[in-house]
Amino acid sequence: MSLVAQMIAQSDAADRFLSSAELQRLEDFFSKRALRIGVAEKLAANDKKIVEEGSRRFWAKCPNTPSNRGNPQKTALCQRDQSWYIRLISYCVLAGNDKPLEDIGLNGMREMYVSLGVPLPNLRMAMTSLKEVTAGLLTAEEMALVAPYFDRLIRAF
Repeated sequence: MSLVAQMIAQSDAADRFLSSAELQRLEDFFSKRALRIGVAEKLAANDKKIVEEGSRRFWAKCPNTPSNRGNPQKTALCQRDQSWYIRLISYCVLAGNDKPLEDIGLNGMREMYVSLGVPLPNLRMAMTSLKEVTAGLLTAEEMALVAPYFDRLIRAF
């Protein structure tokens, strides 16, 4: 649910109009629409680079991990998941909140990785590496939009 839909739903549930503060928040959100779209485009255009460089950085920090044990299939699956998280973060940037990440990406994922024997500290490190690579590709203003969603993802592990 986008920030707009979320605010309208909350207001309607309370049987009231949007407050001045809520309207101001929407105005701020709308004023950054071009920035949000630009960030989503950059993430999409650089997805492969983010994942490949993020993986290299992660493996340099943590060489003994399932994604780096010489099994190309496991490596491809891990990188596919990393790309998926980049896509979810782009959805969050467009929506203006972490609802896409919460609804699509975080429900049950921790348990899934534990059941697959993937060490959670490794996942935190891998996502931190993706964030670092992304920071090198975006401006400070763009990264300010993206960082909270990476941080939310990292905390989930």
